[in-house]
Amino acid sequence: MTRIGLLSDTHNFFDLATVKYLEQCDQIWHAGDIGTVSVCEQLEKIKPLTAVYGNIDGQDIRKLYPKVQRFMCEDIDVLMTHIGGYPGKYSLDVRRLIAENSPKLFICGHSHILKVMFDKKYNLLHINPGAAGNYGSHKVKTLVRFTIDKHNIKNLEVVEFGKI
Repeated sequence: MTRIGLLSDTHNFFDLATVKYLEQCDQIWHAGDIGTVSVCEQLEKIKPLTAVYGNIDGQDIRKLYPKVQRFMCEDIDVLMTHIGGYPGKYSLDVRRLIAENSPKLFICGHSHILKVMFDKKYNLLHINPGAAGNYGSHKVKTLVRFTIDKHNIKNLEVVEFGKI
């Protein structure tokens, strides 16, 4: 069983309020627009970090993390990128990746809009954790926690941890 803490769109800001939620996890995943390497370093002090770069991230972040991550977590095939859309409105790149080989879990950020949706067409769960930083159109900072237990995704919870 693996407990995941998922966040996105920190935009150079590490909110200390996230620590109490993320330290209960086994891994932290960041869906891009990290901002600075120091945000990564602070997250890595809590738990191991898997991340992708976003459109605001400079070469320092892009050297550390790819645009797309495709990996297995237990028996769950995960696809994560920053700009991806959502079921019925995927970006062209993501639509191609999903059509070629559909993952069980698709994660993206970018919109600052929290979404958890099941895509019946591709039989996958889509998660956008909203935004965890102080920059953007969102009103409340959010992250998502969930558990991967072999081939099941369960115990999904949305955490609201502050207004911007």
